Amino acid sequence: METTPAMPPHRLDPAGGCPHADNARLLARGAVTPVELPGGIAGAVVLGYEALREFLQHPDVAKDARHFTALREGRIAQGWPLLTFATVAGMTTADGADHRRLRSLVSRAFTPRRAEELRPRVEELTESLLDALAAAATAGGGVADLRRHFALPLPMGVICELLGVEAGFRDRLHRLSSRIVATDTEPAEAVAANRELLAVLEEIAAAKAAAPGDDLTSALIAARDEDGDRLSPQELIGTLVLMIIAGHETTLNLITNAVRALCGHRDQLDLVRAGGASWADVVEETLRWDAPVSYFPFRYPVRDLTLDGTLIPAGTPVLAGYSAAGRDESAHGPDAGRFDVTRPARPGSARHLSLGHGAHYCLGAPLARLEATVALERLFTRFPGLELAVPDAELSPHAGFVGNSVRALPVRPAP
Repeated sequence: METTPAMPPHRLDPAGGCPHADNARLLARGAVTPVELPGGIAGAVVLGYEALREFLQHPDVAKDARHFTALREGRIAQGWPLLTFATVAGMTTADGADHRRLRSLVSRAFTPRRAEELRPRVEELTESLLDALAAAATAGGGVADLRRHFALPLPMGVICELLGVEAGFRDRLHRLSSRIVATDTEPAEAVAANRELLAVLEEIAAAKAAAPGDDLTSALIAARDEDGDRLSPQELIGTLVLMIIAGHETTLNLITNAVRALCGHRDQLDLVRAGGASWADVVEETLRWDAPVSYFPFRYPVRDLTLDGTLIPAGTPVLAGYSAAGRDESAHGPDAGRFDVTRPARPGSARHLSLGHGAHYCLGAPLARLEATVALERLFTRFPGLELAVPDAELSPHAGFVGNSVRALPVRPAP
């Protein structure tokens, strides 16, 4: 296959920002583009829908960082802001049998059936957080940050209950998670955040080892102690890191982005209320239109790979461009840039890739969908007149280019 001429790499801004303008410009160049990662590291992003779908299940693409050429050659500094994504010991950095082994240890906790069993607890927690949001608005002159008081504590509360993590750890775990997923973290701060997070999780694991409970952390410790071949000590902590970060950061962004979208498209909100679309449709359209993860690190071609006519050299760290693929007109039509809650129900509508595809499809997808659906339905039932307290254009984008959302979502939740 003939390859396209090499293009100058697009520099990903470590400070992040709204990705959609950049995505549209990059998609016009092609489905795959070279990028410059922090520290001048050469990488690539797969942006086009069909190219990303192929890439995510390509047999010549791996997740294990031993295939990461720059890391293997010692060109990655200890405080590199994306290092945790590459090196954390867990299912997101494992391939083949290792991946299946690690995934099997936690998969039963995240099946659709298990998620549905959690619905009463999710509904109960949602109602208490709506009370807290109303109280925060009263104290704030009618305005409250929905992200802080509602979108964050719901998924953080659920994942911590599943893991058996006490409430006193939750604010600290979110603060550390936020620094780890941000791509603008200074090297010394990145090292310190990683060390502190590992120390906190080791403390939690030690407490669970001493006094096991009916929770996922205790089950993982039992698997480690019963058979070291099933889970090493490093994999135990790495799995907890992944569960904590992935278990709340993505759903936090999903709920935030959905509320923002509905407040900016009142006709779509009215349509849902009138029964023309479901809250589940809102969740799926938000996942497509404003994906909670923009550029997810990393996968590595194990040999030179030509994708959509573009050569990706072996060992290149490649990002999955979920936010770009969600608005790719070749897959979603000429109106791909429009938020339309009826789209997911259309016959022949392309399914978004924002929760992954293939063997590494998001394990927590059923739980994330449940949490977001319950949250949105209960929120707009309790506060049907809820509106943004500042113009949408004045909302500050999320730090970094991995997560995609805003730092705060000030709303007026008047009944």
